[in-house]
Amino acid sequence: MAGEIPDLICQERTGTGKGAARAARRAEMVPGIVFGGEKEPLPIQMPFNALLKMLRAGRFKSTLFNLKVEGQEDVRVICRDVQRDVVKDLPTHFDLMRLRRTSKINLYIPVEFINEAAAPGLKRGGVLTVVRPEVELVVTAGDIPEKVVVDLTGLNIGDIVHIQDVTLPEGATPTIDRNFVICNISAPSGLRSADNEEAGDEDEAEE
Repeated sequence: MAGEIPDLICQERTGTGKGAARAARRAEMVPGIVFGGEKEPLPIQMPFNALLKMLRAGRFKSTLFNLKVEGQEDVRVICRDVQRDVVKDLPTHFDLMRLRRTSKINLYIPVEFINEAAAPGLKRGGVLTVVRPEVELVVTAGDIPEKVVVDLTGLNIGDIVHIQDVTLPEGATPTIDRNFVICNISAPSGLRSADNEEAGDEDEAEE
């Protein structure tokens, strides 16, 4: 299970419709709605600055949140839409969807690299180049993995680790079909320069 599911603190919004939404915006709140989960939709609102900060931090629409609304039970939600002002590009409304523990969702899971000391390529001065520090996976809401582990044991300079080389947490699958690169071990710059010089010398000798 992933470590901490971040809280999303909102308030219940009184009234619905355009008038109530405008009133929320005048109070520097962004109106929203929570739907799904075989319950009635719940009108909510949250401070404009708090939502804007989270949107600018990134991944708001692919993060699982623990929604806290006073007077309501906490529930896991994921954002399904954020409507923005077409001129100012600022949030004007947001939609959250309640999730069951069995719901499948797309989330970014961090990648942890272990056993660097057991990688011959790194011992020789090679450099670990991380292409994807996190990967987007389809996971179950009730069983979110904390991380994806990449074992670097035995890797040499020039070796590449693809997603299919990694054992993913049970029940998790990549959102991308192709066998994308997670990381590689590249030669140190000094060694690359020496190789290039040798290649140049060989070309001159052939001429």
